Parts: sequence; structure tokens; C-alpha cells
Amino acid sequence: MIPKRKLGKTKYAVSVFSLGGEATLNKPELKDEAESIINRAIDLGVNYIDTSPTYGDGHSENNIGRVMEHRREEVFLATKTRDRSYDGTMRLLEKSLERLRTDYLDLYQIHNVRTKEDLEEAFAPNGAIKALEGLKEKGVIRHLGITGHRDPDVLLQGIKEYPFDCILMSLNAGDIHHASFQKELLKEAASKNMGIIAMKVTASGRLFQGGGIANMKQALEYVFSLPISTAIVGISNLEELKENAKIAAEFKPLDEEEMKYLESLTEKNSEEANHFKIHW
Repeated sequence: MIPKRKLGKTKYAVSVFSLGGEATLNKPELKDEAESIINRAIDLGVNYIDTSPTYGDGHSENNIGRVMEHRREEVFLATKTRDRSYDGTMRLLEKSLERLRTDYLDLYQIHNVRTKEDLEEAFAPNGAIKALEGLKEKGVIRHLGITGHRDPDVLLQGIKEYPFDCILMSLNAGDIHHASFQKELLKEAASKNMGIIAMKVTASGRLFQGGGIANMKQALEYVFSLPISTAIVGISNLEELKENAKIAAEFKPLDEEEMKYLESLTEKNSEEANHFKIHW
């Protein structure tokens, strides 16, 4: 059974391994395979699914929506707005609800916050935050979040300025070698009792290059050993899904020495492990 952890100050407990909306899930030509992955994930105990209208130009939300039409109450469902304005966010939200075949979202997130200008636009009087607050008052969204994988200092400023419920951040065994998300941001989020969702746990597969981290077990167990609520992973096929669910079910926290060993394995591959911070 996949263990569950509290999602910060929300009243929800989420599976430590969760389903990301990319890989097979965002491909329109693989909608049947995507539906099989989503259904099997829920059957295995995954109860958190993350997506975005930018994943496959809305096809990820469409594929997830086909399952949500029948299994919505079994899942904590999260999507995002890439727009920083009030009007743009409201338009995106309406389309996301339609594609996801639901009338509410458990978590709606300000997506891919990269710069201080992003924050300023989102926090402006007619910014995305105003839209999120209004939607929460109406019960259309239940919790507010912020996401990013570029600059931890920008996200740190964001969670200090606004009481977000959740944060989605990049975390992997190579994180400490460049613009680390866990040195200050992770600690601050944990101190605020935020729901902490990890992403980029394999750096889109780049973590496995150069003779460093050898397998998904090492990658996931490193991140599971951090003070996170859950880690989202994009899944390509049912075998990957079963492997990740098994790793989660059998997980035992790594000690400090084991964590440092995995970090040392990524040092020579640190640029690839942090590719999304440097090049995206």
C-alpha cells in the first residue's frame, strides 16, 4: 500500500507517490493508454493528480477528465494558470474545468514562477491572485498554490509575501549543487506547514546520465526522505507505474549518510541534474 502524508495545512492526506500530467498523459494519440494509467494509478492508491493546460496544449487535462468524469471524488486534483492576470486566469480556469469534466478543483496554482516580475504581475490589483481568491470564496477552488523550477529565491519571496497552501518545487539528488531548492525554500515551506509537492525528481531522466544515480528507486527514495508531502512523476506505461508504486510502498527513509552518498553521485552530472534551472 502506498503510504500517505498530510498535505500541509489542508485536511487532506495524499499518496507519497503521485501522478504527473505529462509523458503519456499529455498525448492525444495515446488517450486510451493514458486512461489505463490513470485508472490503474487510482486503483493502486494514488490519490493526487497534477496537470496543467500547457501540458500537451490541453490534452493532458482532456485525458485526465475522461477518468475524472467517473472517479472525481477519489482524487485530489490540481491544475495551474500560466497567466499572471485576473482576466487571463479566469479564462484558463473555465477551460480547465471543462476539459477536466469537473466543477471544482482541489488545488489551483500560479504556474512556473520564474522572476520577481512574475510575482509582481500575479500580486497586482488585477492579477492572478485576485482571481484565485475570488474563485476560492465561491468554492470553485479549495486551495491555492505556487510552482516553479527555475529560481528558489523568487519562490521564497512568493511564499513570504502570500499565505499559499501548497508549493510545487523541483527536488532531486542533484539539487544541492546549483541554486538549491532545499537549502532555504524547502525549510521555509515546511515551517509554514505548506503542502510540499516535489517535481523533477529525475530531472526529466537526466539524473541517470554519467554513471551517477542508477535507478528510479534511488531517485524516489532520496526525495521521499525529504520533508515533502508527495512527489509527482510523469508515467510512460503501466510497468513504470507499477515500479514507482512498489518503491513507494516499500520505502524506508534514508539516513544522512545515504542521502549524502546519493548527492555525491550526482556531482559530476550536476548541470544535467539541474538542467531546468539553467536552460529552461
